[in-house]
Amino acid sequence: MHRSPLALAALSTIAVPGLDVHHVQGALAPDGIDSAVAVDADGRRWVVRAPRTPAAGAALEAEAAFLAGVTDHVDSGALPFVVPRAAGSAPLPGAGRAIVHPEPPGHPLDVQRLVPGPGLTASVGRAVAAVHELPVALVEASGHPVYSAEEYRQRRLSEVDEAARTGRVPATLLRRWERALEDVSLWRFRPVITHCALSSDSILVQAGQVSAVLDFFEVQVGDPADDLAWLLASMPDESADSLMEAYQLRRTELIDPHLLERAALAGELALARWLLHGVRTQRPEVVEDAVGMLRDLDRAATELGDAGATGPVPPRPGPTVADEAAAQGPDDGEPAVQEPDYEHATPRPHADEPTTSYAVVTPDAGSGDDVAPADGTTPSKED
Repeated sequence: MHRSPLALAALSTIAVPGLDVHHVQGALAPDGIDSAVAVDADGRRWVVRAPRTPAAGAALEAEAAFLAGVTDHVDSGALPFVVPRAAGSAPLPGAGRAIVHPEPPGHPLDVQRLVPGPGLTASVGRAVAAVHELPVALVEASGHPVYSAEEYRQRRLSEVDEAARTGRVPATLLRRWERALEDVSLWRFRPVITHCALSSDSILVQAGQVSAVLDFFEVQVGDPADDLAWLLASMPDESADSLMEAYQLRRTELIDPHLLERAALAGELALARWLLHGVRTQRPEVVEDAVGMLRDLDRAATELGDAGATGPVPPRPGPTVADEAAAQGPDDGEPAVQEPDYEHATPRPHADEPTTSYAVVTPDAGSGDDVAPADGTTPSKED
């Protein structure tokens, strides 16, 4: 069932005894999860998330189990940033629970501000490397996937075969991908913990450094190249050396000679997965979007003389959280959203998104509507 921000705010008061919520605003979250930010009497911001489906509930629980193990590494300084730390939970009707944590500090990363040098770009490289240095037992204990290098290569081969069967992938791309995947020398790497969903919204920045990393729903043990693919495709080309130098200095493993080749290939194969997503979910608009990007990639590779897996990497397909927010447009009568100041970043202010004051009445955990606005009116079902 869908839960409004009001219902989520009420659940947060159950999860965190004594929490006095004065404001609440909706927040974007992964598919199948409702999310809101509740602001208490002292101005502290709390994120509350509740699953709508059993699958989303399982993903939320797996992430919570992983993050519970990661907090020791944050406290010890092994991770140079914070992660969401659960402050409490509230049971939901049937099964599952809502989980509440303080909102981590920082603003979403703007990859176009990654410039050469030892500043933010190096901080991002060190942050990614620190995730890759975490003990793989954390993933094994939380129930996320664990792959050997050979298992991972075979998995990617299967995806290419499935994409080929759609008949929508250019033959030259298929041949190039198959050559790279059949070259076992490229796939001799030590599997590490990978985030697998890095984006501008999952990396937060404060005072020119990475302050937090969010959304570990897709974490697994696999190829470190996956986490570098989006960054290298999105950031300015002249900054890539600074990022990779900081990344390599933070890693304890010997240099992987084919890391960048696999990162480029991972970026290309993301388009194949986007195509398969559209086919599996029967969404023609996604299929056509993926086909268009595959054609553009094929055309670019042809113009460069079929450079292979070291050629240009396309951006991650599909809408980002920022894209979805922009598509909704501003609410009438609400103040414009302020662009964050990346040079003097502070924790996200209350004015980042419109908020509304509510008197939050703690309902029974099974209710989603027993919350009333401060003006005494009754919230509609659309809230």
